[in-house]
Amino acid sequence: MIRRVLVANRSEIAVRVMRTCRELGIETIAVYSEPDRTALHTVYATEAHPIGPAPSSESYLRVDRIIDVAKRAKADAIHPGYGFLSERAEFAEACAEAGIIFIGPSPHAIRTMGSKTVARQTMIEAGVPVVPGTADPIADATEAEKVAQEIGYPVMLKAAAGGGGRGMRLVREPKALASSFTAAQREALASFGDDSVYLERFIERPRHVEVQVFGDSHGNVVHLNERECSIQRRNQKVIEEAPSPVVDPDLRARMGEVAVRAAKAVDYVGAGTVEFLLDEDKNFYFLEMNTRLQVEHPVTEMTTGYDLVKEQIRVAEGHPLTVKPHAPQGHAIEARIYAESPERGYVPSPGKIRFIRMPGGYGVRVDTGVYAGYEVTPFYDSLITKLVVHAEDRATAIRRLDRALAEYVVNGIDTNIQFLRRIAQHPEYAAANTTTGFIDQFLDATPKPSANNVEVAMIAAAIKQYEHAHELTNQFVTADEDGEKPTSRWRQLGRMDAFNRYEF
Repeated sequence: MIRRVLVANRSEIAVRVMRTCRELGIETIAVYSEPDRTALHTVYATEAHPIGPAPSSESYLRVDRIIDVAKRAKADAIHPGYGFLSERAEFAEACAEAGIIFIGPSPHAIRTMGSKTVARQTMIEAGVPVVPGTADPIADATEAEKVAQEIGYPVMLKAAAGGGGRGMRLVREPKALASSFTAAQREALASFGDDSVYLERFIERPRHVEVQVFGDSHGNVVHLNERECSIQRRNQKVIEEAPSPVVDPDLRARMGEVAVRAAKAVDYVGAGTVEFLLDEDKNFYFLEMNTRLQVEHPVTEMTTGYDLVKEQIRVAEGHPLTVKPHAPQGHAIEARIYAESPERGYVPSPGKIRFIRMPGGYGVRVDTGVYAGYEVTPFYDSLITKLVVHAEDRATAIRRLDRALAEYVVNGIDTNIQFLRRIAQHPEYAAANTTTGFIDQFLDATPKPSANNVEVAMIAAAIKQYEHAHELTNQFVTADEDGEKPTSRWRQLGRMDAFNRYEF
């Protein structure tokens, strides 16, 4: 039985894992870098240990330091969350060598599916449909040009060891291929320490649909339906939902069967995700497999009723699966709240959160790693919160998402909350026209206000606020607490100001 879990991660995913552990009576051990000394995951855990300075290469990516803490803290198991070391086969091996349970798949599965080219070849051998392209890394730009001519433009260059949109370049014409190949190699090397790049045919107007799979050490593998993750900016997911609005029961069964086949090909144990591209004719192609818990796993939890982290822990203890496939229950949508400025090209917005009010109410879930007074640093991913809503149908879920986003207030840093509202309110989103090009097609082209227009708008808003305050002041009861003397107009305005600061 697992009694003490070290969570080798930070922020909202670390807190999310720790919450399930607490419900199971499991003690939790946090690790933190110097700037995360007062982070939410650090203070929420049963105990916390420092592992180094701010750079992740000197803290959250240090296998030796994390294993050392796990030994000293007498951890039974390590949960890697997502990102950082979650898909590093050497980390899973180090856990095994230290006699610590790794809550995740085997090193073999991680290593096989971690290389995009090896994964493609493995899927081809397993009979899983893949996008036409190369099975091995491309040697140079000359070979890339030859392959591109054979399969036809447009093509996509991808980092063999990558993910998260890094090391990717879309090439629509031959003259841009050589420079794009060099750029993709350079970015792949900087991001993953491996400049291997492969090439595949680019599918126009695809949807990004993924299937949640789960396996145990007894040979059982099941799927828990699909998620649509097509709303992306720069190949990074922004909004995810389950189920996909275009996947019917027949397509769900076929995609689920292929996803299970893919997982069985590597003897998969634990939670994983098989990602597909779905074209306009509803043909689907293997994209990659993420051998970990996904950022967007809450929408699967909301539509299946299963706690996936709880099942991860049970499977890691050697128990057979308890989750079973069934039709989705209602509709769930997740919006990722980033500390960034969409108006300035999604540039991160580090700084201190001076005030925060998170939404609530029926069907609303908030997974977060921040609080008022928390300092968002520039050292890590800018994701600060995942806002998840659930409703009986998609239309109601969209309205609930917009309502929850309207309640969400963060002061001190820029966020993408208003940008997310633009998506939720867009008629094309309501119509489920959610391809991976949605933002580029419908939002990024929206005219940005000029500096002069912004100034005019700010002045007009200030005048409107003054007039509103003046009007309300005249309507207020002017007696004091004893009901006799008129209350000072300054006191009334002060009360109004305090009220107005609590934005609704």
